[in-house]
Amino acid sequence: MKIAVIGGTGLIGSQVVKNLNAAGHEAVPHSKSTGVDIIGGQGLDEAVAGADAVVNLTNSPTFDEASLAFFETSMDNLLAAAQKGGVGHFVILSIVGADQVPELDYYRAKVLQEKILAAGPIPYSIVRATQFMDFMDAVLSWTADADTVRLPTTPIQPIASKDVADAVAEVAAGAPLNGIRTIAGPEVFPLDELGRITLSHKGDSRTVVTDPTAGMFAVVKGDVLTDKNARLAPTHYADWLS
Repeated sequence: MKIAVIGGTGLIGSQVVKNLNAAGHEAVPHSKSTGVDIIGGQGLDEAVAGADAVVNLTNSPTFDEASLAFFETSMDNLLAAAQKGGVGHFVILSIVGADQVPELDYYRAKVLQEKILAAGPIPYSIVRATQFMDFMDAVLSWTADADTVRLPTTPIQPIASKDVADAVAEVAAGAPLNGIRTIAGPEVFPLDELGRITLSHKGDSRTVVTDPTAGMFAVVKGDVLTDKNARLAPTHYADWLS
């Protein structure tokens, strides 16, 4: 198969391209650095022309309300180019529980992206993943000072980016789901506990203070960012850390 990977130079995209090419497909990475602009439209028609599948792994440059316009414009442009180019399968990566946290602009934007794809003209697949292990350092930095890191007890089911890329590549090379596949890490942790495990492994002496109002995940209610019915990835957090 010929597969155009939009956002193919990023954390997930670069691994998806590698996996697909290793499996004998022709996966081509596209991004701003290769001359493809999903907002302005430059290079899009050429990027997707003749592709059997398009995988869109681009991300909004901000996580605020502007992310809604980003996903709306980029999806409209990509779907139009893909339809013109005869693409038969369109894949995106989304977030487990995004539809359960409307308080977060970025999550509402990802839900909008899903809806635009599902209502569009091309057979599709949505891969929903839980929170990436790779983002834990960023989460810790949001509410940290010299001595403490404040985190809520929000349940998190972290997944390694490698496992996400494996799942996306598998879906991209298969028949369209015209629905959602959910993937998740093998373990659930309260976020504050996950913070303590991470700092301990790094030899970081800061104290994690449990604070239900701290950081982005404070608005999450219950265990909506986890999914016990998801396909469970193989990588455990302790193994990923080491």
